[in-house]
Amino acid sequence: MLYEESKNKLIMKAVIFARVSTEEQKEAGNSLPAQIERLKTYCKVRGFEIVKTFSIDESAYKTKRDDFDTALDFLKTAKEKIVVCFDKVDRFSRNVFDKRVAILYEMAMQDKIELHFTSDNLIITPNISATEKFHFGMNLGLAKYYSDAISDSVKRANETKIRNGEWAGMAPIGYINQDLPDGKKTVVPDPDRTHSIVRMFELYSTGQHSIKSIKQEMDKIGFTTRTGKKLTTSLIHRTLKNPFYYGVMKIKSKEYPHRYEPIIPQWLFDKCQAVTASYHKKPFKALAKPFIFRGLIRCDKCGCLITPEIKKGKYIYYSCTNYKGMCDRVWVPEKELLKPIYDTLKALQLPKDTLDSLTEELKKIGRNELKYHQTNITALKTEYDLIENRISKMYEDKLDGSITHEMYDKKFKAYKEKQAEIFENMNAHSKADEEFYLTADKVFSLAKRALEIFESSKVPEKRQLLSFLLKNCKLKGENLLYELNSPFDLLVQASNNPMWLRD
Repeated sequence: MLYEESKNKLIMKAVIFARVSTEEQKEAGNSLPAQIERLKTYCKVRGFEIVKTFSIDESAYKTKRDDFDTALDFLKTAKEKIVVCFDKVDRFSRNVFDKRVAILYEMAMQDKIELHFTSDNLIITPNISATEKFHFGMNLGLAKYYSDAISDSVKRANETKIRNGEWAGMAPIGYINQDLPDGKKTVVPDPDRTHSIVRMFELYSTGQHSIKSIKQEMDKIGFTTRTGKKLTTSLIHRTLKNPFYYGVMKIKSKEYPHRYEPIIPQWLFDKCQAVTASYHKKPFKALAKPFIFRGLIRCDKCGCLITPEIKKGKYIYYSCTNYKGMCDRVWVPEKELLKPIYDTLKALQLPKDTLDSLTEELKKIGRNELKYHQTNITALKTEYDLIENRISKMYEDKLDGSITHEMYDKKFKAYKEKQAEIFENMNAHSKADEEFYLTADKVFSLAKRALEIFESSKVPEKRQLLSFLLKNCKLKGENLLYELNSPFDLLVQASNNPMWLRD
């Protein structure tokens, strides 16, 4: 036994354990100083010498308890029998399945330590009675029940919030938390940051901007978080993957519709996810020698790919792979296949006066289009607000008991889906006029400079341009057959028939 001789009597060593968890720190009776004071008084009355005090600020219900494990290591390495003092059993543990409970209990049964629970008037030694064991087990069970009850209450509260489409916690960047006059809380778009968040999604959706380049763009315009810090690439990545911005909140890997105003349409979010997915695909390793038509042409007879080969060290020829054994291999020089391509690129070059005339016609059409879009946006906004009012009234009906929770959940989901659809249509109309001119400008610009771009580009860029312009490329004998993608097919037809230009 590990005792000290002092004035002809044995003094037992004692260790004090005081613990609070986050939810209990505000309770004065369970505060660390209050526990320590009670335990010191207990030890003094019984003549114990306090050799160590552990003040632990962590939940006794969680599995990972680093501070408690440190104290446990101290007890395991002690060379004396030690009294281990807790204020109550629930200061020891609230999880009957915690391995630490079994370890300390076993040490007490082996007479290596004594467990004292001062406020519960309970001491665990090898000589405890069946009643005292029952008392200890009941206290552990009640401690666990208390934690489970708190957990259930929190879960029910969170489930209610989720059913109502409410977000618990700090709003994601681009939104702000706001207190309502009735004391409730809501989430609204941040007027200082919403536009920049939308811009981030728009840039990324093009597939031409990395997260790093988006960060540089945001730094350039001085964008910061609510705490005044610059965006990090990890925050940008999380933002671009967060469905909250189009109307869905993600909680524990599950998605639920929320009741707050979306700031982007779902199609834009989905487009960004497609871009992210494409980055994770393994890049195709092209062969060492680049060829303009590699993988673009199939045999008209058997459907096999037309593949290139280099002959005499510098001349490129194409022929059917004849994988199905249906064709006689005919070798066609690349320069012969390029001849109709050059003719087509020349045909795309519309005269300047024709382009000017088409642009003016587009402006006339655009003015009518703009009026049409504005009318539709107004109607859609009215419909969106009407649904929002219905949701508010329906929520009051649920509180009054006029409708069931099941009916509310079903209608709420349907209303939010309809609002998401309306919002997407509103965005489509608001962007339609801009995209109308943008698309037309790109088509005319490419048509005007297609030949110049092709001649000045390297093989990879030439392949990319042909993939954009052509479809259904086939080799029939020695002749290259293909179709032009829309609207370039119409431009070629128009250039060959001036009467079609106005149409």
